[in-house]
Amino acid sequence: MTSLDKPTEETSADDARAVTEAALFEAFGGVRGMVETVVPGLLFVTIYTINKDLHLSAIAALAVSLVLVVVRLVMKDTVKHAFSGVFGVAFGVVFAMMTGNAKDFYLPGMLYTLGLGLAYIITTLCGVPLIGLILGPVFKENLSWRTRNPGRKKAYAKASYAWGAILLAKCAILFPLYWWADTTQLGWVLVALKIPPFLLAVWLTWVFLAKAPAPIDVFAEMEAEEKAAEEREQEAAARSVEQ
Repeated sequence: MTSLDKPTEETSADDARAVTEAALFEAFGGVRGMVETVVPGLLFVTIYTINKDLHLSAIAALAVSLVLVVVRLVMKDTVKHAFSGVFGVAFGVVFAMMTGNAKDFYLPGMLYTLGLGLAYIITTLCGVPLIGLILGPVFKENLSWRTRNPGRKKAYAKASYAWGAILLAKCAILFPLYWWADTTQLGWVLVALKIPPFLLAVWLTWVFLAKAPAPIDVFAEMEAEEKAAEEREQEAAARSVEQ
């Protein structure tokens, strides 16, 4: 290895980490996505703590979720994270209104967290880690990691286990509180557990993927194959004209 090789390798490693970080930011919504996840629940528990009014708390949470979607539409930004927040809040509002129990505002989200945590574990045990299915299109590798990039598949498996374990640990805290604590206690604990576990899971994912082999860009491969096919057709046409 020459003296010029090492800086090149370090630069490529830094580039790979930067790409991984940007992809994770895109996939999970970044800072704005975290804000949109926290604000409706925070508003609900704040209002309910002050006046114990279920209807006002639920309407305020749903309204702020809709405002966040409108803001994204006005800014012509992606709305998938905001829309998912609206649906989550809407289900919570419906549950709480139907039962008259303010704690049920949080139940759909808790059940979703439980299901998602199990999905991360089960898909990994089945050989198709969920985090790979989520991030594969973001890295333009689709499912190539399953058969062509075993090191990357292993990293996705580790990340999926991490996500599953973190989400299930979160459920282990929240579900007992759902049964034994009051609405405000459950609400404030849930708000407190929104961002830190998420950031831990994203950081672990970044650590695992930063050390993994680079993704195989299947879109670039397809474009190269199409270009090569066009060149072969042009060469064949040229030869036929010469003959």
